[in-house]
Amino acid sequence: MSQTLDVLGGISAEQFLAEYWQKKPLLVRNAMPEIVGLLEPNDVMELALDENVTARLIKQKDRDPNQWSVKSSPLLKADFQKMPKLWSVLVQAVDHYSFDLAELWKKFPFIPQWRRDDIMVSYAPQGGSVGKHFDFYDVFLVQGHGHRRWQLGQMCDADTEFLPNQPLKLLAEMEVHFDEMLAPGDMLYVPPGLSHYGVAEDECLTFSFGFRMPNVSDMMDRVSDKFSANEVLRNPLTDIIRDQVSLAGQVTPNELAYLKDKLMAQLQNSNVLEDAIMSLMSEAKYPENIPEAEEIGTGDLEEALGLGYSLMLEPASRLLYSEEDGQTLFWANGEGLCLSDASSDILKQLANGEVVLMDDRFYDADLLEDIATLMNESIIMLLPAEDSED
Repeated sequence: MSQTLDVLGGISAEQFLAEYWQKKPLLVRNAMPEIVGLLEPNDVMELALDENVTARLIKQKDRDPNQWSVKSSPLLKADFQKMPKLWSVLVQAVDHYSFDLAELWKKFPFIPQWRRDDIMVSYAPQGGSVGKHFDFYDVFLVQGHGHRRWQLGQMCDADTEFLPNQPLKLLAEMEVHFDEMLAPGDMLYVPPGLSHYGVAEDECLTFSFGFRMPNVSDMMDRVSDKFSANEVLRNPLTDIIRDQVSLAGQVTPNELAYLKDKLMAQLQNSNVLEDAIMSLMSEAKYPENIPEAEEIGTGDLEEALGLGYSLMLEPASRLLYSEEDGQTLFWANGEGLCLSDASSDILKQLANGEVVLMDDRFYDADLLEDIATLMNESIIMLLPAEDSED
């Protein structure tokens, strides 16, 4: 029998994926009590004012709440003067600044890492919201402070109409089918396309665990980049066998078929497609949040052996792998990695979100060299003994 999960209200991951994932919402009371008090409103406001943080300040006019304004980062203290009654501030990728918050991704082990977007936190005083809208991605909305009332409506798509002349993609109408108040620790899963509207009942913080799929346009762009970097593919094609004269202005059907066949043959190159897709999916969404690493050598790592140090994935970085025909390949932050076979098992553990203790395995010279390289590229980081025990 499958194991049930508290974060899903006592149902199994298999049941959630079969019945709810990308299909219908799920409300779970007290799903994530660990998030309560993790951040306070003042913490979020400080982050919003940090010049290195991506944030948005959303306001509704006092005289006409149907008129909205949006100011994107960098936000200044002056932006928060003469505030209207209704406003919200949204801070992206808060998991890059809080190890405790990043740890909560592990509450969703049934969804692969490559689907993760970021953890956004929204702060609002009473009445604040970001309007009636929908997203093209999956989101788990977790209340961390205060209370927010959520209404859910109809399913929407790319043809759905929005209110004109607004800086946000807001829905004109919403058919309310769900109306519930979330208290600290409560969680609401909202599938892609489902309209939703959250209003702060008091001063509140809501954490959004977002899971996004890549789009075909970006994947095609990345494949094109890979083809453009291949010097052989820059050479002109050989011509077709010309056994008859064609008109000067015409491209004949067999000429078109020949050119399309040549293009499709390259698109069937599995290695190029895999590299393009994996490099795209392993790209850090906020590369500016990746800290600059202090140079470390294998000698420094050898000194760390026996001192209880562990390794973990840098929260702002991404590390992914694929396995095929007995071969494991790794990508990190948009690039393929050339590593020794000695690193494979440990890197898979790190990519899967595990904290890895530096034990006797790390006396391997090739492994130490790989670890030093990944640390110097801020892909992984050292964790002192006292932190790894938390």
